[in-house]
Amino acid sequence: MKARVLTKVAAQSILKNKMRTLLTMLGVIIGVGAVIVMVAIGQGAKRRIAEQVASLGTNMIVVTPGAMRLSGVSQGGATSNALTLEDAAVLERESTLLSAVSPVVVTRGQVIGGQGNWRTSIQGVSTSYPLIRNWTLESGTFFSTVDLRSMRKSAILGKTVAFNLFPGEDPVGQPIQIRSVPFQIVGVLNRKGQTPEGIDQDDVILAPYTTVQTRLSGRSWIPQILASTYSPQDIPEAQEEVRLILREAHELPSYADDDFAIRNQGDIADAAASTTEVMTLLLSAIASISLLVGGIGIMNIMLVSVTERTREIGLRMAIGARGSDVLKQFLVESVVVSTLGGLIGVALGYGCALLVGRIAGWSIAISPSTTLLTLGFAGAVGVFFGLYPARQAAALNPIEALRYE
Repeated sequence: MKARVLTKVAAQSILKNKMRTLLTMLGVIIGVGAVIVMVAIGQGAKRRIAEQVASLGTNMIVVTPGAMRLSGVSQGGATSNALTLEDAAVLERESTLLSAVSPVVVTRGQVIGGQGNWRTSIQGVSTSYPLIRNWTLESGTFFSTVDLRSMRKSAILGKTVAFNLFPGEDPVGQPIQIRSVPFQIVGVLNRKGQTPEGIDQDDVILAPYTTVQTRLSGRSWIPQILASTYSPQDIPEAQEEVRLILREAHELPSYADDDFAIRNQGDIADAAASTTEVMTLLLSAIASISLLVGGIGIMNIMLVSVTERTREIGLRMAIGARGSDVLKQFLVESVVVSTLGGLIGVALGYGCALLVGRIAGWSIAISPSTTLLTLGFAGAVGVFFGLYPARQAAALNPIEALRYE
C-alpha cells in the first residue's frame, strides 16, 4: 500500500472520532508544550547569565588575595593581605599578555549630595578600569593619569547612585561628600545591571585609587586586581604568567602554595550557569513524563481501535491486504496522532513561554533545534507505543476477524 493511501486512510480513521482523537493527543500536547516552556525558560536564563557575565568586562582576569591562616586554621578565600599596589604595578610592567591592569581599592561609605544621601561602595581604580570592564560613560569624562598622580578628588557615579542623589538631572560638575571628604562629580557611567549573583553593578562610585586609599581606605593592601588580555585565547596562558609573576614578587618558595587566587570570566560563567542547567534538565525530564503518559494513552486507544475494527481488518485481508499493510496502516495512524499532538504542543508551548516571559519579566529563548528534537521525540513515542497495537492488528486471522461480532 502506498504511503499516500496509507496517510489518507489513517486521516479518515482519525477524523471519524474527533473527540477521542483529541483526548488521545492530550498527553502528547501537554508533554511537548511543557518541554518547550521549560527549555525556553532555562535557555533564556542561560542567555541572561551569559549577558551578565559579558557585562563584567572584556577578557577579564580577577586576582584576589588567598586564604589567611590563624593557628593553622584557614580563614577562607580573600582573607589575607597578600595583594598590594606594587603587585599591580609589577603585573603592568612585566606582563606580555595583559592589555590592561587596574588595582581595585574598595570601601563603603555614606555619600551626601544633591537631594539626599546614599550608602554605597566606593572603588578606587586606575584609568584602565573602563577598558577592562568594558564600561562606557553616559556623560562627563573619566579621570586622567594626572588625577591619579595628584590624588584629585574626582568621582564617577554609577546610575543607581546618580538616580538616588540627583533624580532627573545630570550630576556632572556637582559636589558630593563621601564620609567627610568632598569630591566633585566628573562623569556618570552607563547602566550595567546586575551580576549573575544579583549584585547591582550600578550601585558604585569610582575614584582614583590613590585618592581612595589615602583619604578613605587607609589600608596598604588591596582586595582585588583586575586585568584583561588581548584576546580570549590568551586567557589561560595569561593566568599562568600572572601566577608566575606574583609568586616571584611575593618571593614564594617552590613548595609553598599561592597566597592569591586567579579567576576568569569563564570560571564565573560556569559557576553561574551550572545551577540553571541542572534545573532545566530536571524540569525537562519531569515534563517528558507527560509524553510517556501520552504514549500509553495512544497505545490504549489504538488497542481499542483494533478491537472495534476487527471485521474491517478481516475484510481488508480477505480481499488481498497483507499483514504488513495492516501493520503500516495502524502504525501510521499512531504516528499521525502523536505528531499532530506534538505540533499543537509546540504552538501551545511557544505561546505559554512568551506569556510567562512577558508576565514574569523573564528572558525567554526558544531554539529551532529544541523544537525539532521535541517533535522527533513525539513521533518516536507514536512509533514505540503504536507498534504493539499495529502488530496485534496484523496478526489477526482473516476468517476469525470476519466472524467477529
